[in-house]
Amino acid sequence: MSDLQSESQAAGRPYVLVAPTGARRGPSDHSDLPVSTDQIIQTARACSMAGANGLHLHIRDAEGQHSLDAGQYLETMAALRQSVPGLDLQITTEAAEIFDVPAQFTCLEQVRPEWASISIREIARSPELADRVYGLCAGQGTRVQHILYDADDAALLAQWQKAGIVREDQVERILVLGRYTAGQKSTPQDLDRFPKGLSPWMVCAFGAQEHACLAYAAGQGGDVRVGFENSLTDESGVLWKDNAASVSALVAKLERAVK
Repeated sequence: MSDLQSESQAAGRPYVLVAPTGARRGPSDHSDLPVSTDQIIQTARACSMAGANGLHLHIRDAEGQHSLDAGQYLETMAALRQSVPGLDLQITTEAAEIFDVPAQFTCLEQVRPEWASISIREIARSPELADRVYGLCAGQGTRVQHILYDADDAALLAQWQKAGIVREDQVERILVLGRYTAGQKSTPQDLDRFPKGLSPWMVCAFGAQEHACLAYAAGQGGDVRVGFENSLTDESGVLWKDNAASVSALVAKLERAVK
């Protein structure tokens, strides 16, 4: 647990991770969606000031496409640590229908991040590599946050934990409400489909009810991830000015709930 995570929990609200970019959206979706390194840094500063504890990082190649390039990751992370030293950094290994499991493994091996999100269903595309992926993370000290989209993913995680493929301390999970679909309308009750258990869990949610879903999760003891990767608008369908505006509104909502 980071100092920031301890502070947020001591204040009575959950840990807030911001996901400002994602793998699929771009400036055509929102003019303030950050894709360049400078834009990501500016967004990170603003979101940290708004109350975010950590940043879920995506990077893009020269054509603006989702990338897992290790060199670019390392450069971006170094710039973020210098500019926003108090913000936790989590990289994504998302395949986004572009990268296979060997490419994801190489990214983890070369970047050696402190924290990474990994989709168990993506690793299951090459089950023979699963032990190597989770063993690599354990050996180099990379915290793993398992991305779970449904109860089947949760069951696979439990199976791999029992088999020792997923290591004993690799217990963090992010429960995803909804997917990238047109007119996505996740609801708070979507969370009820997931077994939560006692290990640390976080929630992200697609659609206009993003904040309502996150508040519902927080009320059940979960941490939260917010940002343009999942939703660009408030509950009325009005575009947020930027990621920091969404973070600020969510933090205010969570803090009101604990008073």
